[in-house]
Amino acid sequence: MAGVSTKDIKQRIRSMESTRQITRAMEMVASSKLRRAQERINDSRPYFEILYSTIARIAATKTDFTSPYLTRREGNKVLCIAIAGDRGLAGGYNSNVFKLVTQELSGKDFQVLPIGKKSVEYFKAHGVPILTEQYAEAADISISDCFTLSKQLAKDYLAGKFDQVYVAFTNFISVLSQSPAMLPLLPLSLTQTKRAETEPGALYEPDPQSVFDAIIPEYLGGVVYGALCESVASELAARRTAMDAATKNADEMIENLNLQFNRARQGAITQEITEIVAGA
Repeated sequence: MAGVSTKDIKQRIRSMESTRQITRAMEMVASSKLRRAQERINDSRPYFEILYSTIARIAATKTDFTSPYLTRREGNKVLCIAIAGDRGLAGGYNSNVFKLVTQELSGKDFQVLPIGKKSVEYFKAHGVPILTEQYAEAADISISDCFTLSKQLAKDYLAGKFDQVYVAFTNFISVLSQSPAMLPLLPLSLTQTKRAETEPGALYEPDPQSVFDAIIPEYLGGVVYGALCESVASELAARRTAMDAATKNADEMIENLNLQFNRARQGAITQEITEIVAGA
């Protein structure tokens, strides 16, 4: 920064101090919201686990059990529910999900159902067909919206509009670690191991398949809601980490600017003394 006046350096210091205040405030807000998001994850997981064990137990009641939700199709029509954030400033949170969807579904005839403003913007910009923008704001989606969405997905799947359904989200591992993931929703995959682990014995009316087909939309709603909870917590954790790094960088820049300011002021004082002595 040779030749920069002390006035310019002071203006940059004030600018960096303002930036530091903003990033620190955003970090504190994200930390506060993150605790509530983690509680939502812990509350949603038991519901998902109970539903999954129930449908696995129903499928285990008969060895020749069949359901349209379990039948794999030869078609290549794919729907992907892509969950991202409504805002940026969260490191690679949004871009990692988009990159995963592009890689996994490359070469397939796929549509997306975007959740989150960033998801809508990305797939619009890349010319990917969008099923609906009804769920464009992730912050406004409630658990009832997830169940409404899942019932419509189950209806469209049975009608043959899609051959496969996936959900792409970010899995919350810890505050410092989040990983993008893509989970297949339909057709449902119940492995033989899972079927063997269950203990059939309950009676289902009118029959196991009718109960199974009725539970699937509820199961899908629970998975979508769980993925949304994981994504929200991941976004907050990523934003907290990014804002913490930005605050530390601002502190470092302010320290360097203060050092340059002191050097420039010392140089100006030395020059004035030299001019006075020379004039005398």
